[in-house]
Amino acid sequence: MRVQIGFETMRILVIEDEAKTAAYLRQGLTESGFTVEVCANGGDGLRQALDIENDLIILDVMLPQRDGWSVLAALRRAGKPTPVLFLTARDAVLDKVKGLELGADDYLVKPFDFSELLARVRTILRRGPARQEEVLQVADLQLDLLRRKAVRAGTQLELTAKEFALLELLIRRRGEPLSKTLIAEQVWDIHFHSDPNVVEVAIRRLRAKVDEPFPKKLIHTVRGVGYYLEEQR
Repeated sequence: MRVQIGFETMRILVIEDEAKTAAYLRQGLTESGFTVEVCANGGDGLRQALDIENDLIILDVMLPQRDGWSVLAALRRAGKPTPVLFLTARDAVLDKVKGLELGADDYLVKPFDFSELLARVRTILRRGPARQEEVLQVADLQLDLLRRKAVRAGTQLELTAKEFALLELLIRRRGEPLSKTLIAEQVWDIHFHSDPNVVEVAIRRLRAKVDEPFPKKLIHTVRGVGYYLEEQR
């Protein structure tokens, strides 16, 4: 038997490198009626998550090739709304906050009880993926996500792919100061091991296109914290 909500079979992708845990999840979820696929590293997991429609992804953090943080960041950057449940041994509060900030739907720490995991899986699936907006707008700035076009006050803005992704992140999290680290992880999928100025340079270039030609400024700086986009009255 397969679990169905409406008329759609529920498909779960498990990205887990520990063979024993992966086998345990596959068996338990299959016996509970789900269709389950397993990937043992972050690279293959991301490719499968992008290429195949899944109803839920169960994702470890510490993975070969690329970690779970970067897998989730890449999914959200690509516009994939597939619900994600982090299942990891990393139990620090900051790790949980990071996972949720990156766009995870839930976070469960190993070791875990299968009954709890199953309850969380069913709760997430009942909610379903968030409906994705096609056009984001703040003041006179519009971002058309389907056509990948940015327009302000009737003028189309010539943005690079990274500038568009950065602007989309700022608009989606409007009014919320975002740190350089968070921006770098979600837009560039990097950490600050080499060039700490990459976000500053990108913000400066984005401001030159989004703000400088117009009287009302939308991109703001919180010194020592980060950047946010908001219409200030």
